[in-house]
Amino acid sequence: MSVEFACFALLGLPDLLKTPVTAGGVAVYGLAAIALLGMQLAHFGRTTTRLDSALSRWLLLPQAALVYLPLLPFGVAWIGMLAFSAGTALLVLPPTAGRLAFAIVTASTWPIEAGFGGTLLDNVYNTLSTALGGLTVFLLTRLARLVSELHTARTAVARGAVAEERLQFARDLHDLIGLSLSAIALKGELALRLLAGAPERARQELADITDTARRALADVRAVARGYRELSLEQEFQAARSMLADSDVDLRLNLDQRLLPAQVRTVLASALREGVTNVLRHSDAAHCWISVKQDGDTIELDIVNDNADQEPEGDGTGLRTLTAQVTALGGTLAAAPQDGGRYRLQVRLPAHLAVPDKKNTIAAASPVGGRLATAGMYLVLIGFGLAAGVHVLYLTADVGKILLTLGFLAALLVLQLSFFSRATARLRKRRALVLLAVQACLVYLPLLELRQDWVSIPGLLLCDALLVLPPVAGWLVSAAVVASVAIVHAGFTADITDMPFNVLATVNTGFIAFGVTWLALLATELDQTRLRLAAVAVAEERLRFARDLHDLLGLSLSAITLKTELADRLLAVDRAVAANELREILSLARQALGDVRTVASGFRELSLDTESQSAEAVLTAAGVSVRMLLEYGDLPAQVGTVFAVVLREGVTNVLRHSKVEHCDIDVRRTGDQVSLEIVNDGVDGLRPENTSPSGGIRNLSDRVGMLGGQLTAGLADDGRFHLRAVVRA
Repeated sequence: MSVEFACFALLGLPDLLKTPVTAGGVAVYGLAAIALLGMQLAHFGRTTTRLDSALSRWLLLPQAALVYLPLLPFGVAWIGMLAFSAGTALLVLPPTAGRLAFAIVTASTWPIEAGFGGTLLDNVYNTLSTALGGLTVFLLTRLARLVSELHTARTAVARGAVAEERLQFARDLHDLIGLSLSAIALKGELALRLLAGAPERARQELADITDTARRALADVRAVARGYRELSLEQEFQAARSMLADSDVDLRLNLDQRLLPAQVRTVLASALREGVTNVLRHSDAAHCWISVKQDGDTIELDIVNDNADQEPEGDGTGLRTLTAQVTALGGTLAAAPQDGGRYRLQVRLPAHLAVPDKKNTIAAASPVGGRLATAGMYLVLIGFGLAAGVHVLYLTADVGKILLTLGFLAALLVLQLSFFSRATARLRKRRALVLLAVQACLVYLPLLELRQDWVSIPGLLLCDALLVLPPVAGWLVSAAVVASVAIVHAGFTADITDMPFNVLATVNTGFIAFGVTWLALLATELDQTRLRLAAVAVAEERLRFARDLHDLLGLSLSAITLKTELADRLLAVDRAVAANELREILSLARQALGDVRTVASGFRELSLDTESQSAEAVLTAAGVSVRMLLEYGDLPAQVGTVFAVVLREGVTNVLRHSKVEHCDIDVRRTGDQVSLEIVNDGVDGLRPENTSPSGGIRNLSDRVGMLGGQLTAGLADDGRFHLRAVVRA
């Protein structure tokens, strides 16, 4: 940017030297140029400057003075500096005011040039130059800031992507696990009522609870791993069982053929949601479920009677389901019907090509790249227009003018279609061939035009830097600049003509390189931020998996364990079995709360509550438990992490060992708090089964975030030790 802006000042020197100027005049010209460039680069061009601030707007006035006042002594030699006011106005002022100021400054070039005796062609050329220069000032400054802004914005983009993933995750939890946990609660209440009068029926309900809890555990793992394909057939069987247990008369009419996996999954989710609404939000006696396929459309209908109200809160589940259906090009309708009925209808295309979900983030609009590319096109096309006007200074021969315009058009087409294209592979052999073609387009017209030669050799300088290795690129660029000097030295007697054309080539080349490189960089940064967002989503999914394992795993395992225990107790002590059923209901409600917790964020857990729960679960499993709790008040974050560690430790005791005794100690020593879980159930296990589980390894990260340490493994006493130590 500094090089291009300096060239604006240097381009006026040849015109200044044509006038009877003294050395002092040249010095004043240099000082004025340095002051203007210093203000432009030190304030307006600095990426940390707030361009919308009052200071920036007030500085437009001294900048305008530095732009317009030197016109009095230096005339047309200073007229190129109008570009700074035009471009800065676009940067600093609001959009409408900025465009108006840009137009006014650009238009002022015409009368100023005319006032200094310029011809019509001079007026057109310099007005176009001011517009092009102002646009260049705006783009180079804005794009340099854009690079910095994109680096800063990628964190916010990642957060947005994570938030979207959290929403999808919450939907999956609702669809996959919510109904199962509700079914456990419903069946537990039914089994509790049946316990006294129909123990065999209660036993069957307990068996159903066990199956449902195991399926919920499988669903937890499925959601943690990724989105799975649901089985429509299994969902129909589950719906039939759930509605029958609730004394709802069900009538099924199934007419389906081979469907895409995505369609089957959404239909299964819709079936779950519909049955959930029937059970929760109505006093239905009858329910009609039908699936029918007509040509390229598949339709699911769920109708129930006695629908006194719509789903509470306007049905979060229905809103979620609507989004899923719409994503596949389908429709969903859910509304009360005549006769007190409620109908949920889902229509989906039976054959579809579903966009890759992994590329959802990548569909985001690359605003930075598009802005940079549009600006680059304007600047490069402006160079072509300026060169087209320049040829009119040299010749009135229509043939030469048309030949020049033809070669200029070919140069622009080649530049825009390949060298400045974001997807171009500039380090391949094809690029070298096209660079040679571009050199021919630049220099071949010399054979015919000779002293009337007009081209854009700066593009060749630009593309040599883009395509060739650094050393070769700079050598070719230097050769291009030297060739321009040699060509013009051979055809002109005006000493100022050669430096003007050399400077113009350097200016054009570096501007083209700058806007092209920044456009490519902005596009690359757009893509990079999308990749970073995807990485953030992947990390968030890992966190989800940890939370699912930590919060839901133990509850569902305990439900399964207590259900089996209650089944055994039915024949021995129904009162104790009833207590176990009540605890199952409590655990189911807690698991439902944990579903909401994982979906909305990690909650503050109670170490006291978890300690009581751990003792009860281990005792129910026949484990002799010794607990020592001497920790006093703990910071909420430490207590939460310790509660999760306790859950994980107890889960491992129940799942991964043959334990008889378990010691749980939580104590404070000075400024440290430690949690230790020790069990003797590792005898007879293979060595690889005594290593820490994936859940424990995940918990190490959480403990580490608090500045603590978590260790797990087989100790010298032959027992398995899990220990977490945190400074509190």
